Amino acid sequence: MIKYKLQCKKCSKTFDSWFSSSKEFERIKKLKLLNCNYCKSKNIDKTLMAPNLKSTNRNELSINENNIKELKKQIRVYQNFIKKNFKFVGDSFAYEARSIHYSNKKGGKGIFGRAKIEDIRELKEEGINTQVLPWFEDKEN
Repeated sequence: MIKYKLQCKKCSKTFDSWFSSSKEFERIKKLKLLNCNYCKSKNIDKTLMAPNLKSTNRNELSINENNIKELKKQIRVYQNFIKKNFKFVGDSFAYEARSIHYSNKKGGKGIFGRAKIEDIRELKEEGINTQVLPWFEDKEN
């Protein structure tokens, strides 16, 4: 995973975002799936960032490990909320999202599932809003 500091060219606000690789960032940017958290503009660029160098100081490492554990703990809280309050539709997420959007059943339970980036892009083009969230199933972390 790589974290980039991004800047909106329209409103000049900066925000951080995580990507699986620098190639993935470029691919998502090219597909116009990046947008500003503040003004929703798609005119986003990376800003200069200081590298995150690994320290040999054990205290600094334990702080970083604690941050990662805390982040994973918070992600688990979000995952539990989603599992409790939304319907899992698995790999048929794009189909189910379209079914909800094009029918007039707007008051039902929300859904969550898996979708390819291409499906997410197509849903967005159709005016169907989705969110991509980190998801993991490991029990150790």
